[in-house]
Amino acid sequence: MYLLRELTLLGVILSIQVFATWIEPSVLDACPGYQVSNVNADGSTLTGDLTLAGEGCNVFGTDIANLTLTVTYETDTRIHVKITDPSSKRYEVPESVFARPNASSTASPSSAQIQFNYTASPFTFTIFRTSTSEVLFSTVNHPIIFESQYLRVKTSLPRDANIYGLGEHTNPFRLPMNTTLTLWSRDAFEVPVGTNLYGNHPVYFEHRTTGTHAVFLLNSNGMDIKLNNTESGDQDTLEYNVIGGVLDFYFLAGSEEDPLETARQYAEVVGLPAEVPYWSFGLHQCRFGYTSFVDVADVITNYSAADIPLETMWTDIDYMQGRRIFTVDPNYFPLARVREIVDYLHQHDQKYVLMTDPAVAYTPDEDYGPYQRGTDMDVWIKLPNGSFSLGLVWPGVTVFPDWFHPDIQEYWDNEFQLFYNPDNGIDIDGAWIDMNEPSNFCFQPCTDIFDQAVQQALPPPRTAPVPDPNTPIFVNSSAVTKRAEPGDNLLNPPYEINNAADGRVLSAKTAWTNSTHANGLVEYDTHNLYGTMMSVATHLAMLARRPGLRTLVITRSTFAGAGSHVGKWLGDNFSSWGMYRQSIAGMLGFASLYQVPMVGSDICGYAENTTESLCARWAMLGGFYPFMRNHNSDTSISQEFYRWPVVAEAARNVLDIRYRLMDYLYTAFHTNAVDGTPILQPLFFKWPKDSNTYPIDLQFLYGPSILVSPVTEENSTSVTIYLPNDTFYDFLTLEKIDGKGEDVTLDNVTLSEIPVHIIGGSVVAARTEGAMTTKELREKDFEILIAPGMDGTAKGALYVDDGVSIDSEVNGRTMLEMNYADGRLTVNGTFGFDLGVGLKRVRVLGVQPDAVPTNVSITGQDGTALGNGTFTLTFDQEKAVVDVDVGVPFTSGFEVVWS
Repeated sequence: MYLLRELTLLGVILSIQVFATWIEPSVLDACPGYQVSNVNADGSTLTGDLTLAGEGCNVFGTDIANLTLTVTYETDTRIHVKITDPSSKRYEVPESVFARPNASSTASPSSAQIQFNYTASPFTFTIFRTSTSEVLFSTVNHPIIFESQYLRVKTSLPRDANIYGLGEHTNPFRLPMNTTLTLWSRDAFEVPVGTNLYGNHPVYFEHRTTGTHAVFLLNSNGMDIKLNNTESGDQDTLEYNVIGGVLDFYFLAGSEEDPLETARQYAEVVGLPAEVPYWSFGLHQCRFGYTSFVDVADVITNYSAADIPLETMWTDIDYMQGRRIFTVDPNYFPLARVREIVDYLHQHDQKYVLMTDPAVAYTPDEDYGPYQRGTDMDVWIKLPNGSFSLGLVWPGVTVFPDWFHPDIQEYWDNEFQLFYNPDNGIDIDGAWIDMNEPSNFCFQPCTDIFDQAVQQALPPPRTAPVPDPNTPIFVNSSAVTKRAEPGDNLLNPPYEINNAADGRVLSAKTAWTNSTHANGLVEYDTHNLYGTMMSVATHLAMLARRPGLRTLVITRSTFAGAGSHVGKWLGDNFSSWGMYRQSIAGMLGFASLYQVPMVGSDICGYAENTTESLCARWAMLGGFYPFMRNHNSDTSISQEFYRWPVVAEAARNVLDIRYRLMDYLYTAFHTNAVDGTPILQPLFFKWPKDSNTYPIDLQFLYGPSILVSPVTEENSTSVTIYLPNDTFYDFLTLEKIDGKGEDVTLDNVTLSEIPVHIIGGSVVAARTEGAMTTKELREKDFEILIAPGMDGTAKGALYVDDGVSIDSEVNGRTMLEMNYADGRLTVNGTFGFDLGVGLKRVRVLGVQPDAVPTNVSITGQDGTALGNGTFTLTFDQEKAVVDVDVGVPFTSGFEVVWS
């Protein structure tokens, strides 16, 4: 049964078919599947022919009779399994968008940590761990289905499996069973739970007490991934239902001991994250609803007056004329006044970021340069009849850039050079891109987009009074592949994924899925890549503006690999305690799993009104997001941190902690960019054998050595946290706490406090105090905090460079390793970058009165005594802390010995 309706859009007849797509799982499991023949194993590669093993089920089309299997041992920890149709060049994610990972020339089954095994008839395959024969992935009893617009692969899982990933979503970090994860980018206002959101990362990590592994499906087509525990027996299942492309799996062995190794292996596949500028870790302030340049200037002034460090001011689409990108409103945001704001910020060592959307206003009869230049270059996405694929976005009727067009980078670079020109334009320091799913406000069936623009009053009229243009500001202050198969239904395929927009229609609230790119690919296949492709183009445009300097580009829509170019905010969330809590799981997904470490949520919430208590708690939590930004909607009350005394106090307190730890955070981010070790981690990454940590997503590790445990309930001044069997030290009081693998309740946590603990076994290099800007911060001395573990040892690292150069060798790098054992701290490494500050003190935590040393000496790497050779130490018995006031230049390695 299906419903057929027809509509006309710009003279093109589009057929939309809606099918019922639920089929009893047992019916699908009874399909014949395939049998394999002509198997050939040659070194690291196995190939074979798959032939339909009986009469096809033809559930959502005709089963393809003959397929090709290729299995490649790419490294000792990675197996690549690919199933394709040899008779037709089906769509695959282009190499130009997702570069395939390098394979080792020495990889072979004999040395691999995981193995591929198969049965011939019916064809099933299993991935198992070599050392233990433990099955990690198995299609046994679940036949593969391969049709033109429907692919199905199903694997068994252990009962109550610990599955993480498969985002973007707002589910708990550990995914519950009987859940469907839908991957199809959409503009998901208020990020509702249980729906598809902005981005697509078809990878999952599975953690067991016996190890952690990962599975990545490289496919950009829409899909449902179903987790079920309704099967008979003692197993759960994970099932892929994909509406196109090919089956292109990467199986990662991970590790039997260290979950971090799984993350590093995934980084080898999707690419290492891009380094970001040091200043980007400061506080960012934005709002949709700053009505004029006066509002923006007042916010900057008020942050300074409130003594809250503001690093970067942002402006949403309010600055545009008629909501058109690459324009300013001459009445509300005259160019001269915006340039004045930027100059002021730069003079005060602060930064500025503007919004840039992808949709370009459709203005064939107007002199709007971005549209005219793009039309001259023919860089817009088109419909099958060759006309522009139109959308309805903030400026009204729009066209969409075709990121596959061979000249699109030239077009985008030029628009950035013209509008963001430091000499006569707006000299932005970073870029913010939004609406890049791409978003489209036109309601289905969208038969008259121009009429809908009128009905929706787009672009919306301004209602605020026009400011006096002379208003004083800043007073009293400081590879191409073939498109879909002929005959495929590109608008409503026979299998209907669980798209939450407009009755599940694929084209709802986005570009038409039969839109065609310059290289022949269609949106049906490439839709989920649009945001990442815009991200790459914007990253490159920023590089062209400022060659040699790192970029900060924050995007909304992402695909696997986006972190190599951009950061991500978690979209248009809601001012609620639920969204506050969920932001932790969302952040962990991107930072610890998807290799997008520059991530954060709109602090205090975007939609509707926050409250004083929620905003205070969220300010404290937001201080531990890698990307820290306060942002909200034009329909909400103002929520800048200085609006309430207690929120201002919370912001000052947490920013003091954040700035003191900024070099620690910067070091963790650099490590992430070098080897894939996540900047944020769930607790089970640190304590993989402790099953109590597996579901925890209201606490997290901030770098390798800091445990953050925010208060998460409204009207509460206490929080119950889990402390594994380890040693911890309160970051502010330095009090030692022995974790016993059980819950601990912390009382009297005010709205301007957040529990933060140093994990035993850590050496942390911190600044001695905070600052109002990151430039000022880099002029503050260091202190070294030694937090011994249960075995009495500790270690840490410090990385510092100039904070802005892509090539860190330009101005040198300082890379230090810090090790403590038996009363001896050794700091060794290279001092290629001049820190320009001193080492003020060294602190040893958790020292018992009967073990207090009486003497301390400090020597340089060459063995000569530093200072006078002997330094005074003090012991704070209440805190159990030994302090050594060092006061020497931090310019070389040294050793501190207590006796």
